[in-house]
Amino acid sequence: MRSELTFATHSFFREMGFVCVHTPIITTDDCEGAGEMFQVTTLFSQAQKADRDLRLKLAPHHDADDEEEEGTVGFESDFFRRQAFLTVSGQLQAEAYACALSGVYTFGPTFRAENSHTSRHLAEFLMVEPEIAFANLQDIMNYAESYVQYLCKWLLEHCMEDMEFMAKTHDKAAIERLELVSSTPFERVSYTKAVEILMGSAGSKKFQTKVEWGIDLASEHERYLTEVIFKKPVIVYNYPRGIKAFYMRLNDDQKTVAAMDVLVPKVGELIGGSQREERFGILKQRILEAGLPMASYEFYLDLRRYGSVKHSGFGLGLERMLLFATGLDNIRDVIPFPRYPGKADL
Repeated sequence: MRSELTFATHSFFREMGFVCVHTPIITTDDCEGAGEMFQVTTLFSQAQKADRDLRLKLAPHHDADDEEEEGTVGFESDFFRRQAFLTVSGQLQAEAYACALSGVYTFGPTFRAENSHTSRHLAEFLMVEPEIAFANLQDIMNYAESYVQYLCKWLLEHCMEDMEFMAKTHDKAAIERLELVSSTPFERVSYTKAVEILMGSAGSKKFQTKVEWGIDLASEHERYLTEVIFKKPVIVYNYPRGIKAFYMRLNDDQKTVAAMDVLVPKVGELIGGSQREERFGILKQRILEAGLPMASYEFYLDLRRYGSVKHSGFGLGLERMLLFATGLDNIRDVIPFPRYPGKADL
């Protein structure tokens, strides 16, 4: 099924006229701005610090000007002469490709250093990320819906034996769920409307996470919308700016951004995407608001500084698609060698 979903992905985007591109695995930018990244270094920083502290202790007279600031590491002696990380997304680089090639997509490994032990998170996973020039939020919602439906149809046509096995041994509704998603238009509601619906359900449904405008919807909220309220996939759009990344286009109300998430039964969020902020001044201000180092994003600002176009994109985690399709309960069961906090065997 993993192999077929990979083939289906390339088939879909080829039919759509997209170009497959490759983005760096090692990067110096934090695309999501969350700081949850694995560092790539040839320095053993702890051993280096211990050795430095010992030398300072043994040397009664030393020049304070020669010392590095306490608690910092001199990356000028590291391999890349600066901090480097494993990528959390190829989006920023894909945007550069899209401005030249129009429709592109990247499909590769992604890493998140989130200390999360949920059934939906991995430290290493595969992500599909299309980026489309001249596209707005509505366009990528259409692409995302078509892509998910294409994958579901592909599995039904090419993996029925596997799906019958999953339905027999793990989730009897697995095939029915794929048939529903492949043939049913997705519901589309704004974030504000989704919150109103959830708050209106508070009398009949008790959520662990309190529902109020401004929260990042939890898995229980997402699944309630898809499994109880609408009983089909839902696209939620126009999220509060405070809970989304700096690169998402600010809406005219100054409170929300042109972002969308595709939510599906059994899993919750399957796809996340947005229209990108193409206005130089606003993008620069958003980077500052996020407290990110401006120097690391100069190349990204240059895409706007020297002329840009409206563009949008989204990302789908392959393992979440497998989780949705198979009906398994834990994402660690859909990947051969799962990486998560405390686990990196082989």
